[in-house]
Amino acid sequence: MARPSAPIDRDQLLALARAEFNARGFAAARMEDIARAGGISKAALYLRFPSKEAIFEEAVRDLIARTLPEMLPSEFGDNSAETLLRQFLPLAFLRLTEPEFAFVPRVIIGEGANFPALARFYHDEVILRVLELMAGLIRHGVARGEFACADPDLACRTIAGGAIFAALWRVVFEPVGAQPIDPVQLAQAHADTILAGLLVRGEQAQ
Repeated sequence: MARPSAPIDRDQLLALARAEFNARGFAAARMEDIARAGGISKAALYLRFPSKEAIFEEAVRDLIARTLPEMLPSEFGDNSAETLLRQFLPLAFLRLTEPEFAFVPRVIIGEGANFPALARFYHDEVILRVLELMAGLIRHGVARGEFACADPDLACRTIAGGAIFAALWRVVFEPVGAQPIDPVQLAQAHADTILAGLLVRGEQAQ
């Protein structure tokens, strides 16, 4: 790879790190290869990120910081909960199955048992944040009279489970010959199934 003509910035380094983790997994990824791809020395890379764990965590945080606001607003306002859910799920399924995100399920599912600190980081920094947003969306729907749900904290895990399945299928099973899935179609089917259980029907509204 040609050396960059200008000093490489943080975002470029994180993109290179994601590519390295995606190609090799966490254990086999090497800081020197990330540095080489960025046209800098390994020492210069370590000045910015003190360890491989640190650059992995920052690569994940960067993705979440950029993508969560795209998928779901932090304030729901007067928006329909059903509309918000139908907008969120296709975006979530698409993002989690894109190459930029592929390294996350690949590392956490494939290597989490060997690197429990990374699994805990992903749980605390990503999974819990997404579940909190989903539970908040369900409560928003209940408050508006759209949804009936006795336990939003459990129900949100069902919603998130579909996205995790899509990522697992795309990253683990499709490369070994499983029939490819369309993430958007899967998300729409998942939304239909979830909403069939959440939406208040006419007799419930009375």
